[in-house]
Amino acid sequence: MIQSPPLLAIFDHDGVLVDSLDFHSRAWVEFGLRQNLPIDHAFVRDTFGLTNYTIFERLFGRTLPKDEAQALGEIKEICYRELARGRIELMSGVQDLLATLESQEFHLAIGSSGSRPNLFLTIESCGLEGRFKSIVGLEDISNGKPDPEVFLKAAEHAGISPRHCIVFEDAVFGIEAAKAAGMYAVGVGTTNPLPLLTEAGADHVVETLKDYPVSRLAEILRSR
Repeated sequence: MIQSPPLLAIFDHDGVLVDSLDFHSRAWVEFGLRQNLPIDHAFVRDTFGLTNYTIFERLFGRTLPKDEAQALGEIKEICYRELARGRIELMSGVQDLLATLESQEFHLAIGSSGSRPNLFLTIESCGLEGRFKSIVGLEDISNGKPDPEVFLKAAEHAGISPRHCIVFEDAVFGIEAAKAAGMYAVGVGTTNPLPLLTEAGADHVVETLKDYPVSRLAEILRSR
């Protein structure tokens, strides 16, 4: 008897698992105030989904030494956690989708450009301890999205082939990263218009993850 290959559902964090845009936007503005840097909400929107390192390159017009970028990034993430702690919530439909995927024998993972303390803040705050087979964040990667490293590492840590992985993403760079990793990509329209996510290469697009149709996913992934 041929055993069916294991399947993995990888979730981006910001804008997919949790509605964090407002927290991040306010954190970047607060960070700008503390560091006397010209950061407004339009800048935050235009760089959403990029790593802190890439955002700093755009902000300063040059590549910062790694230790300087890490120190600045930690200040910004402290601002985020101060704002989000006790207030962060799962996006509509996510709790039910996680349960349905698990009932269909999917493993779960997080693949995000966000820092690991942010990811674990969500896991703790939203009661998700022990649900994810792998968790990959900013500290685990050398290259941010659209490079596929974050998703490939999530699959590697879970021990599952990329072709048997599905990625839920709201950012254009994230969709491009998922496709570059050879994975099935679902674009979630919480941050960007659906046509933009389709243009980026999404295999399927939805406005939200509420009532997401899981029934055919296993069949689609196992046929790849």
